[in-house]
Amino acid sequence: MQQNSLLTDASALASSESKSELKAIRWWRIMDEHRISVIPLPIYCVLFVSLGALLAIEKFSSEISVIFAMLAVLGCGCAELGARIPGLRQIGGSVILTVLLPSYLVHRSLLPTQLVQSVSDFWQATNILYLFTIAVIVGGILSMDRQLLIKGFAKLFIPLAAGSITAAVVGTLTGMALGLSAHHAFFYLVIPIMAGGLGEGAIPLTLGYAAILQIPQSQLFAQVVPPVVLGNLTAIVCAALFHQLGKRYPRFSGNGHLLPVTAPALSLEEKPCSVTVEHIAAAGMIALGLYVAGTVIYQFTGLPAPLGMLLLTVLVKLTCVIPPKFEQGAHKMYHFFAVASAYPILFGIGLILTPWDALLEALTLAHFVTIFATVVTLTVVGFVVGRWAGLHSVESAIVNACHSGMGSVGDMAILTASHRMQLMPFAQLATRIGGALTVMLALLILSQLPPA
Repeated sequence: MQQNSLLTDASALASSESKSELKAIRWWRIMDEHRISVIPLPIYCVLFVSLGALLAIEKFSSEISVIFAMLAVLGCGCAELGARIPGLRQIGGSVILTVLLPSYLVHRSLLPTQLVQSVSDFWQATNILYLFTIAVIVGGILSMDRQLLIKGFAKLFIPLAAGSITAAVVGTLTGMALGLSAHHAFFYLVIPIMAGGLGEGAIPLTLGYAAILQIPQSQLFAQVVPPVVLGNLTAIVCAALFHQLGKRYPRFSGNGHLLPVTAPALSLEEKPCSVTVEHIAAAGMIALGLYVAGTVIYQFTGLPAPLGMLLLTVLVKLTCVIPPKFEQGAHKMYHFFAVASAYPILFGIGLILTPWDALLEALTLAHFVTIFATVVTLTVVGFVVGRWAGLHSVESAIVNACHSGMGSVGDMAILTASHRMQLMPFAQLATRIGGALTVMLALLILSQLPPA
Protein backbone atom coordinates (compact mmCIF):
# COMPACT_ATOMS: atom_id res chain seq x y z
CA MET A 1 0.00 0.00 0.00
CA GLN A 2 2.75 2.41 0.99
CA GLN A 3 4.66 1.63 -2.20
CA ASN A 4 1.55 2.26 -4.31
CA SER A 5 1.01 5.54 -2.50
CA LEU A 6 4.58 6.60 -3.22
CA LEU A 7 4.19 5.68 -6.89
CA THR A 8 0.93 7.66 -7.06
CA ASP A 9 2.58 10.70 -5.44
CA ALA A 10 5.55 10.48 -7.81
CA SER A 11 3.20 10.18 -10.78
CA ALA A 12 1.19 13.18 -9.60
CA LEU A 13 4.39 15.19 -9.08
CA ALA A 14 5.65 14.26 -12.57
CA SER A 15 2.26 15.17 -14.04
CA SER A 16 2.33 18.50 -12.20
CA GLU A 17 5.85 19.25 -13.45
CA SER A 18 4.82 18.25 -16.96
CA LYS A 19 1.87 20.66 -16.85
CA SER A 20 4.13 23.43 -15.54
CA GLU A 21 6.58 22.80 -18.36
CA LEU A 22 3.76 22.87 -20.93
CA LYS A 23 2.51 26.21 -19.52
CA ALA A 24 6.02 27.60 -19.64
CA ILE A 25 6.46 26.42 -23.23
CA ARG A 26 3.14 28.01 -24.25
CA TRP A 27 4.17 31.28 -22.60
CA TRP A 28 7.59 31.19 -24.27
CA ARG A 29 5.87 30.61 -27.59
CA ILE A 30 3.68 33.68 -27.04
CA MET A 31 6.77 35.74 -26.18
CA ASP A 32 8.62 34.48 -29.25
CA GLU A 33 5.90 34.43 -31.91
CA HIS A 34 3.82 37.47 -30.97
CA ARG A 35 5.89 40.63 -31.23
CA ILE A 36 5.49 44.28 -32.11
CA SER A 37 8.56 44.67 -34.34
CA VAL A 38 11.28 43.33 -32.01
CA ILE A 39 9.38 43.75 -28.71
CA PRO A 40 7.53 40.69 -27.30
CA LEU A 41 3.82 41.51 -27.07
CA PRO A 42 3.50 41.07 -23.26
CA ILE A 43 6.50 43.36 -22.69
CA TYR A 44 5.05 45.86 -25.16
CA CYS A 45 1.81 45.94 -23.17
CA VAL A 46 3.66 46.45 -19.88
CA LEU A 47 5.69 49.31 -21.38
CA PHE A 48 2.63 50.92 -22.96
CA VAL A 49 0.61 50.90 -19.73
CA SER A 50 3.55 52.03 -17.59
CA LEU A 51 4.48 54.92 -19.87
CA GLY A 52 0.83 55.93 -20.13
CA ALA A 53 0.64 56.02 -16.33
CA LEU A 54 3.72 58.28 -16.12
CA LEU A 55 2.12 60.69 -18.59
CA ALA A 56 -1.20 60.60 -16.74
CA ILE A 57 0.38 61.55 -13.39
CA GLU A 58 2.69 64.06 -15.12
CA LYS A 59 5.89 62.30 -14.03
CA PHE A 60 7.24 61.67 -17.52
CA SER A 61 10.88 62.81 -17.70
CA SER A 62 13.80 63.19 -20.12
CA GLU A 63 15.68 60.32 -18.48
CA ILE A 64 17.32 58.22 -21.19
CA SER A 65 15.67 54.94 -20.15
CA VAL A 66 12.18 56.46 -20.15
CA ILE A 67 12.67 58.34 -23.41
CA PHE A 68 14.09 55.37 -25.28
CA ALA A 69 11.30 53.13 -23.95
CA MET A 70 8.75 55.62 -25.26
CA LEU A 71 10.49 55.91 -28.64
CA ALA A 72 10.66 52.11 -28.85
CA VAL A 73 6.98 51.60 -28.03
CA LEU A 74 5.74 54.27 -30.44
CA GLY A 75 8.33 53.63 -33.15
CA CYS A 76 7.87 49.86 -33.19
CA GLY A 77 4.09 50.31 -33.06
CA CYS A 78 4.16 52.57 -36.14
CA ALA A 79 6.50 50.16 -37.94
CA GLU A 80 4.23 47.21 -37.22
CA LEU A 81 1.19 49.12 -38.43
CA GLY A 82 2.96 50.25 -41.61
CA ALA A 83 4.04 46.67 -42.32
CA ARG A 84 0.42 45.49 -42.19
CA ILE A 85 -1.24 48.07 -44.46
CA PRO A 86 -1.73 46.57 -47.94
CA GLY A 87 -0.03 48.57 -50.67
CA LEU A 88 1.85 50.82 -48.26
CA ARG A 89 3.99 47.97 -46.96
CA GLN A 90 5.41 47.34 -50.45
CA ILE A 91 6.78 50.91 -50.69
CA GLY A 92 8.46 51.14 -47.29
CA GLY A 93 5.31 51.58 -45.23
CA SER A 94 7.04 50.82 -41.93
CA VAL A 95 9.54 53.65 -42.40
CA ILE A 96 7.10 56.10 -44.01
CA LEU A 97 4.51 55.72 -41.27
CA THR A 98 7.13 55.83 -38.49
CA VAL A 99 8.42 59.17 -39.82
CA LEU A 100 5.20 60.82 -41.04
CA LEU A 101 2.70 59.86 -38.35
CA PRO A 102 4.52 61.58 -35.45
CA SER A 103 5.11 64.63 -37.66
CA TYR A 104 1.37 64.87 -38.36
CA LEU A 105 0.42 64.24 -34.72
CA VAL A 106 2.72 67.06 -33.58
CA HIS A 107 1.28 69.37 -36.24
CA ARG A 108 -2.25 68.62 -35.02
CA SER A 109 -1.22 68.81 -31.33
CA LEU A 110 -2.50 65.25 -30.78
CA LEU A 111 0.45 64.10 -28.68
CA PRO A 112 0.86 65.09 -25.02
CA THR A 113 2.90 68.29 -24.76
CA GLN A 114 4.98 66.79 -21.96
CA LEU A 115 5.98 63.86 -24.17
CA VAL A 116 6.98 66.04 -27.12
CA GLN A 117 8.92 68.47 -24.94
CA SER A 118 10.75 65.70 -23.07
CA VAL A 119 11.76 63.93 -26.26
CA SER A 120 12.84 67.23 -27.84
CA ASP A 121 14.97 68.16 -24.80
CA PHE A 122 16.56 64.72 -24.78
CA TRP A 123 17.22 64.80 -28.53
CA GLN A 124 18.84 68.21 -28.46
CA ALA A 125 20.93 67.45 -25.35
CA THR A 126 22.25 64.05 -26.43
CA ASN A 127 22.28 64.15 -30.28
CA ILE A 128 21.51 60.43 -30.05
CA LEU A 129 21.28 60.13 -33.84
CA TYR A 130 25.05 60.49 -34.07
CA LEU A 131 25.57 57.57 -31.67
CA PHE A 132 23.50 55.37 -33.98
CA THR A 133 25.39 56.64 -37.03
CA ILE A 134 28.76 56.05 -35.38
CA ALA A 135 27.93 52.42 -34.57
CA VAL A 136 26.53 51.66 -38.02
CA ILE A 137 29.26 53.37 -40.07
CA VAL A 138 32.24 52.07 -38.09
CA GLY A 139 30.71 48.62 -37.62
CA GLY A 140 29.80 48.42 -41.30
CA ILE A 141 33.25 49.42 -42.57
CA LEU A 142 35.22 47.25 -40.16
CA SER A 143 33.00 44.30 -41.12
CA MET A 144 33.78 44.61 -44.83
CA ASP A 145 36.37 42.77 -46.85
CA ARG A 146 39.28 45.15 -47.56
CA GLN A 147 39.44 44.51 -51.32
CA LEU A 148 35.69 44.95 -51.69
CA LEU A 149 35.91 48.17 -49.71
CA ILE A 150 38.53 49.62 -52.08
CA LYS A 151 36.73 48.51 -55.23
CA GLY A 152 33.34 49.63 -53.90
CA PHE A 153 34.44 53.16 -53.08
CA ALA A 154 36.28 53.50 -56.39
CA LYS A 155 33.44 52.21 -58.58
CA LEU A 156 30.66 54.01 -56.71
CA PHE A 157 31.60 57.39 -58.15
CA ILE A 158 30.64 56.31 -61.68
CA PRO A 159 26.88 55.77 -61.13
CA LEU A 160 26.81 58.55 -58.54
CA ALA A 161 28.25 61.16 -60.93
CA ALA A 162 26.16 59.94 -63.87
CA GLY A 163 22.99 59.94 -61.77
CA SER A 164 23.62 63.40 -60.31
CA ILE A 165 24.24 65.06 -63.69
CA THR A 166 21.30 63.35 -65.38
CA ALA A 167 18.96 64.08 -62.46
CA ALA A 168 19.96 67.77 -62.50
CA VAL A 169 19.16 68.04 -66.21
CA VAL A 170 15.89 66.06 -66.04
CA GLY A 171 14.70 67.84 -62.89
CA THR A 172 15.37 71.29 -64.35
CA LEU A 173 13.68 70.49 -67.66
CA THR A 174 10.68 69.00 -65.83
CA GLY A 175 10.29 72.13 -63.75
CA MET A 176 10.49 74.32 -66.86
CA ALA A 177 7.86 72.16 -68.60
CA LEU A 178 5.54 72.76 -65.66
CA GLY A 179 5.92 76.53 -65.75
CA LEU A 180 8.81 77.08 -63.33
CA SER A 181 11.85 79.12 -64.30
CA ALA A 182 15.07 77.20 -64.94
CA HIS A 183 16.71 79.22 -62.15
CA HIS A 184 14.05 78.27 -59.58
CA ALA A 185 13.85 74.61 -60.61
CA PHE A 186 17.61 74.12 -60.56
CA PHE A 187 18.73 76.17 -57.55
CA TYR A 188 15.69 75.82 -55.25
CA LEU A 189 14.42 72.32 -56.01
CA VAL A 190 17.04 70.11 -57.69
CA ILE A 191 20.19 71.27 -55.90
CA PRO A 192 18.72 71.20 -52.32
CA ILE A 193 17.62 67.58 -52.88
CA MET A 194 21.21 66.50 -53.60
CA ALA A 195 22.97 68.90 -51.19
CA GLY A 196 23.39 66.35 -48.37
CA GLY A 197 20.55 67.11 -45.97
CA LEU A 198 19.65 70.13 -43.85
CA GLY A 199 22.46 70.73 -41.35
CA GLU A 200 25.40 70.02 -43.65
CA GLY A 201 23.68 70.68 -46.97
CA ALA A 202 20.88 73.23 -46.95
CA ILE A 203 22.48 75.52 -44.37
CA PRO A 204 25.84 76.05 -46.15
CA LEU A 205 24.00 76.14 -49.48
CA THR A 206 21.66 78.94 -48.40
CA LEU A 207 24.47 80.80 -46.67
CA GLY A 208 26.25 80.85 -50.04
CA TYR A 209 23.04 81.86 -51.84
CA ALA A 210 22.55 84.71 -49.35
CA ALA A 211 26.07 86.02 -49.86
CA ILE A 212 25.72 85.97 -53.66
CA LEU A 213 22.13 87.21 -53.98
CA GLN A 214 22.08 89.56 -50.96
CA ILE A 215 18.91 87.91 -49.61
CA PRO A 216 18.38 86.94 -45.92
CA GLN A 217 19.56 83.39 -45.32
CA SER A 218 16.50 82.54 -43.19
CA GLN A 219 14.21 83.33 -46.12
CA LEU A 220 16.23 81.10 -48.44
CA PHE A 221 16.44 78.26 -45.92
CA ALA A 222 12.66 78.19 -45.47
CA GLN A 223 12.36 77.91 -49.24
CA VAL A 224 14.65 74.86 -49.63
CA VAL A 225 13.43 72.79 -46.65
CA PRO A 226 10.27 71.42 -48.39
CA PRO A 227 12.10 69.90 -51.40
CA VAL A 228 14.71 68.36 -49.07
CA VAL A 229 12.04 66.67 -46.95
CA LEU A 230 9.85 65.56 -49.87
CA GLY A 231 12.90 64.38 -51.82
CA ASN A 232 13.88 62.19 -48.89
CA LEU A 233 10.40 60.64 -48.74
CA THR A 234 10.50 59.98 -52.49
CA ALA A 235 13.90 58.30 -52.07
CA ILE A 236 12.45 56.05 -49.34
CA VAL A 237 9.71 54.88 -51.70
CA CYS A 238 12.21 54.35 -54.55
CA ALA A 239 14.52 52.33 -52.31
CA ALA A 240 11.65 50.14 -51.11
CA LEU A 241 10.52 49.51 -54.69
CA PHE A 242 14.05 48.55 -55.76
CA HIS A 243 14.14 46.16 -52.80
CA GLN A 244 10.97 44.53 -54.12
CA LEU A 245 12.51 44.42 -57.60
CA GLY A 246 15.58 42.67 -56.20
CA LYS A 247 13.39 40.07 -54.51
CA ARG A 248 11.51 39.38 -57.73
CA TYR A 249 14.60 39.39 -59.98
CA PRO A 250 17.51 38.14 -57.83
CA ARG A 251 20.05 38.56 -60.64
CA PHE A 252 19.93 42.35 -60.11
CA SER A 253 20.39 42.18 -56.33
CA GLY A 254 23.41 41.59 -54.13
CA ASN A 255 21.26 41.21 -50.98
CA GLY A 256 23.05 44.14 -49.38
CA HIS A 257 26.45 43.64 -51.05
CA LEU A 258 27.43 46.41 -53.46
CA LEU A 259 29.98 44.36 -55.44
CA PRO A 260 29.44 40.93 -57.01
CA VAL A 261 31.97 38.34 -55.83
CA THR A 262 32.64 35.17 -57.82
CA ALA A 263 34.19 33.23 -54.93
CA PRO A 264 33.32 35.07 -51.74
CA ALA A 265 35.17 34.51 -48.53
CA LEU A 266 33.20 33.66 -45.46
CA SER A 267 31.38 36.68 -44.11
CA LEU A 268 31.77 37.68 -40.49
CA GLU A 269 28.40 36.07 -39.81
CA GLU A 270 29.55 32.75 -41.31
CA LYS A 271 33.01 32.56 -39.76
CA PRO A 272 33.48 30.59 -36.52
CA CYS A 273 32.97 33.26 -33.90
CA SER A 274 34.70 33.45 -30.54
CA VAL A 275 33.80 37.09 -29.93
CA THR A 276 33.30 38.01 -26.29
CA VAL A 277 31.50 40.93 -24.68
CA GLU A 278 34.93 42.53 -24.17
CA HIS A 279 35.54 42.51 -27.94
CA ILE A 280 32.18 44.19 -28.60
CA ALA A 281 32.90 46.78 -25.91
CA ALA A 282 36.34 47.42 -27.40
CA ALA A 283 34.76 47.89 -30.84
CA GLY A 284 32.37 50.42 -29.33
CA MET A 285 35.25 52.39 -27.85
CA ILE A 286 37.09 52.25 -31.18
CA ALA A 287 34.00 53.72 -32.85
CA LEU A 288 33.76 56.51 -30.26
CA GLY A 289 37.48 57.20 -30.56
CA LEU A 290 37.21 57.58 -34.33
CA TYR A 291 34.26 59.95 -33.99
CA VAL A 292 36.02 62.11 -31.40
CA ALA A 293 39.07 62.23 -33.69
CA GLY A 294 36.72 63.31 -36.49
CA THR A 295 35.41 66.08 -34.23
CA VAL A 296 38.97 67.31 -33.66
CA ILE A 297 39.56 67.32 -37.44
CA TYR A 298 36.40 69.40 -37.84
CA GLN A 299 37.71 72.03 -35.43
CA PHE A 300 40.83 72.56 -37.55
CA THR A 301 39.58 71.95 -41.09
CA GLY A 302 35.80 72.43 -41.12
CA LEU A 303 35.36 68.88 -42.47
CA PRO A 304 32.10 67.49 -40.97
CA ALA A 305 32.84 65.12 -38.07
CA PRO A 306 30.90 62.14 -39.55
CA LEU A 307 32.81 62.47 -42.82
CA GLY A 308 36.12 62.74 -40.98
CA MET A 309 35.20 59.66 -38.98
CA LEU A 310 34.29 57.78 -42.17
CA LEU A 311 37.63 58.58 -43.79
CA LEU A 312 39.56 57.63 -40.63
CA THR A 313 37.66 54.35 -40.36
CA VAL A 314 38.49 53.48 -43.97
CA LEU A 315 42.16 54.27 -43.28
CA VAL A 316 42.14 52.11 -40.15
CA LYS A 317 40.53 49.25 -42.05
CA LEU A 318 42.95 49.42 -44.97
CA THR A 319 46.04 49.54 -42.75
CA CYS A 320 44.95 46.42 -40.77
CA VAL A 321 45.29 48.23 -37.44
CA ILE A 322 42.26 46.51 -35.88
CA PRO A 323 42.57 42.81 -34.88
CA PRO A 324 40.03 40.42 -36.50
CA LYS A 325 38.20 39.73 -33.23
CA PHE A 326 37.59 43.45 -32.74
CA GLU A 327 36.28 43.61 -36.31
CA GLN A 328 33.88 40.80 -35.47
CA GLY A 329 32.91 42.71 -32.35
CA ALA A 330 32.25 45.77 -34.52
CA HIS A 331 29.97 43.65 -36.71
CA LYS A 332 27.96 42.51 -33.67
CA MET A 333 27.72 46.12 -32.48
CA TYR A 334 26.51 47.28 -35.90
CA HIS A 335 23.95 44.47 -36.10
CA PHE A 336 22.57 45.26 -32.64
CA PHE A 337 22.09 48.97 -33.36
CA ALA A 338 20.57 48.29 -36.79
CA VAL A 339 17.99 45.87 -35.37
CA ALA A 340 17.22 47.42 -31.99
CA SER A 341 17.40 51.16 -32.63
CA ALA A 342 16.24 51.86 -36.17
CA TYR A 343 12.51 52.41 -35.60
CA PRO A 344 12.82 54.22 -32.24
CA ILE A 345 15.29 56.64 -33.86
CA LEU A 346 13.07 57.06 -36.93
CA PHE A 347 10.11 57.95 -34.70
CA GLY A 348 12.24 60.61 -33.02
CA ILE A 349 13.23 61.94 -36.44
CA GLY A 350 9.58 62.28 -37.40
CA LEU A 351 8.73 63.90 -34.08
CA ILE A 352 11.58 66.41 -33.96
CA LEU A 353 13.12 66.83 -37.43
CA THR A 354 10.29 66.42 -39.96
CA PRO A 355 8.10 69.56 -40.13
CA TRP A 356 4.64 68.72 -41.47
CA ASP A 357 4.16 72.29 -42.72
CA ALA A 358 7.25 71.95 -44.93
CA LEU A 359 5.78 68.86 -46.57
CA LEU A 360 2.50 70.63 -47.31
CA GLU A 361 4.33 73.59 -48.84
CA ALA A 362 6.07 71.31 -51.35
CA LEU A 363 2.86 69.65 -52.52
CA THR A 364 2.13 71.97 -55.43
CA LEU A 365 1.90 69.98 -58.65
CA ALA A 366 4.94 71.60 -60.27
CA HIS A 367 7.14 71.16 -57.19
CA PHE A 368 6.01 67.61 -56.52
CA VAL A 369 6.53 66.39 -60.09
CA THR A 370 9.93 68.11 -60.37
CA ILE A 371 11.14 66.59 -57.09
CA PHE A 372 9.76 63.18 -58.06
CA ALA A 373 11.43 63.28 -61.49
CA THR A 374 14.77 64.31 -59.96
CA VAL A 375 14.89 61.50 -57.39
CA VAL A 376 13.56 58.80 -59.73
CA THR A 377 16.12 59.77 -62.38
CA LEU A 378 18.93 59.67 -59.82
CA THR A 379 18.01 56.15 -58.69
CA VAL A 380 17.20 54.71 -62.13
CA VAL A 381 20.49 55.95 -63.59
CA GLY A 382 22.24 54.43 -60.57
CA PHE A 383 20.55 51.13 -61.37
CA VAL A 384 21.54 51.15 -65.05
CA VAL A 385 25.03 52.61 -64.80
CA GLY A 386 25.83 50.63 -61.65
CA ARG A 387 25.44 47.37 -63.54
CA TRP A 388 27.71 48.69 -66.31
CA ALA A 389 30.30 49.74 -63.69
CA GLY A 390 30.37 46.25 -62.19
CA LEU A 391 28.11 46.84 -59.17
CA HIS A 392 24.91 45.12 -58.16
CA SER A 393 22.18 47.21 -59.81
CA VAL A 394 19.75 47.33 -56.88
CA GLU A 395 22.42 48.29 -54.36
CA SER A 396 23.84 50.93 -56.71
CA ALA A 397 20.38 52.46 -57.14
CA ILE A 398 19.78 52.51 -53.38
CA VAL A 399 23.12 54.22 -52.67
CA ASN A 400 22.26 56.80 -55.35
CA ALA A 401 18.91 57.31 -53.61
CA CYS A 402 20.83 58.21 -50.44
CA HIS A 403 22.34 61.14 -52.36
CA SER A 404 18.85 62.67 -52.18
CA GLY A 405 18.44 61.94 -48.46
CA MET A 406 18.44 64.28 -45.46
CA GLY A 407 21.98 63.47 -44.34
CA SER A 408 22.41 60.66 -41.82
CA VAL A 409 18.70 60.90 -41.01
CA GLY A 410 17.72 60.22 -44.59
CA ASP A 411 20.32 57.51 -45.11
CA MET A 412 19.00 55.59 -42.15
CA ALA A 413 15.40 55.85 -43.33
CA ILE A 414 16.25 54.88 -46.92
CA LEU A 415 18.40 51.90 -45.93
CA THR A 416 15.87 50.70 -43.36
CA ALA A 417 13.10 50.80 -45.99
CA SER A 418 15.26 48.76 -48.38
CA HIS A 419 16.57 46.36 -45.67
CA ARG A 420 20.19 47.22 -46.53
CA MET A 421 21.65 48.93 -43.49
CA GLN A 422 25.05 47.37 -44.32
CA LEU A 423 25.33 49.90 -47.17
CA MET A 424 25.60 52.78 -44.67
CA PRO A 425 29.33 53.48 -45.33
CA PHE A 426 28.65 53.87 -49.06
CA ALA A 427 25.48 55.85 -48.36
CA GLN A 428 27.43 58.26 -46.18
CA LEU A 429 29.97 58.70 -48.95
CA ALA A 430 27.19 59.54 -51.43
CA THR A 431 25.52 61.90 -48.97
CA ARG A 432 28.56 63.66 -47.50
CA ILE A 433 31.00 63.92 -50.40
CA GLY A 434 28.29 64.00 -53.06
CA GLY A 435 26.45 66.69 -51.12
CA ALA A 436 29.57 68.81 -50.57
CA LEU A 437 30.46 68.67 -54.28
CA THR A 438 26.88 69.56 -55.20
CA VAL A 439 26.91 72.63 -52.94
CA MET A 440 30.29 73.84 -54.24
CA LEU A 441 29.31 73.45 -57.90
CA ALA A 442 25.92 75.12 -57.35
CA LEU A 443 27.52 78.16 -55.67
CA LEU A 444 30.14 78.38 -58.42
CA ILE A 445 27.46 78.33 -61.13
CA LEU A 446 25.24 80.84 -59.28
CA SER A 447 28.15 83.24 -58.81
CA GLN A 448 28.80 83.17 -62.56
CA LEU A 449 25.15 83.22 -63.68
CA PRO A 450 23.13 85.34 -61.24
CA PRO A 451 19.44 85.77 -62.08
CA ALA A 452 18.46 88.73 -64.23
